[in-house]
Amino acid sequence: MNTAIFGILACLLYSASAGIQIAGLRREIPAKHLLVSVSGIAAILLHGLFTFREIVTDHGINLGILPMASLITLAISSLLMANSLRRPVANLVIAIFPLAIIAILATLATTTDYTLRQHLAGGIVTHIVLSVIAYGLLAIAALQAIMLSFGDYELKHRKFDLVRHLPPLQTMESLLFELLWAGLIFLTLSIISGFIFLGDIYNPGLIHHTSITLGAWIVFAVLLWGRHQLGWRGATASRWTLSGFALLLLGYFGSKLVLEIILGNG
Repeated sequence: MNTAIFGILACLLYSASAGIQIAGLRREIPAKHLLVSVSGIAAILLHGLFTFREIVTDHGINLGILPMASLITLAISSLLMANSLRRPVANLVIAIFPLAIIAILATLATTTDYTLRQHLAGGIVTHIVLSVIAYGLLAIAALQAIMLSFGDYELKHRKFDLVRHLPPLQTMESLLFELLWAGLIFLTLSIISGFIFLGDIYNPGLIHHTSITLGAWIVFAVLLWGRHQLGWRGATASRWTLSGFALLLLGYFGSKLVLEIILGNG
């Protein structure tokens, strides 16, 4: 079957799942959590097939910026659906599923000059898996921080347009720090595995990527220390979370963008 079919079907199902969730929030239809979950899981499975076929091609392994963006949004979507089974985070599909759709469509519509790899060592695969999980967890934490900021703002200004659709702020804050702890653990393992398994660590692109990623690690570590020692919460926690995630995005996608698209160096 053509790889594009998997991607297109995944986009349709992601759209349906997010649309049902939006309609439920607007009270246009009764909340249908099961339907949102079923269509979301089906979309994730198709997205997985699409991403696998885009990365593992007949001519080699494609680790270009767009297939990796598709892989990361797949991880974020999967982690979200897994969390939604035990946590009140289903509303995040409204923000996350459109990102997955954009990543799939961009991968379908764009070609780059990325040089395909013929073989990947087990250590590099381990590094990629750890990195993708870390990005996924911290991306959900960043979205949780945005929602927490809006909820906190509305409560302080006695506005309830958004907050009435959200879980209690204490629950959201607790989930935020759980995600941050898990994300920091996987980010730490990712950084360590990078130093161990990436032989060309002094490549200019990797130096920039590693330096900025270490900066993001420091931001998240300081935030968790501040939470434990100083009781940081609310807007302070949200600002630190978003700053760390912005550095993380810059470290990976900024370096990939410069190397692949601006410099044309796969």
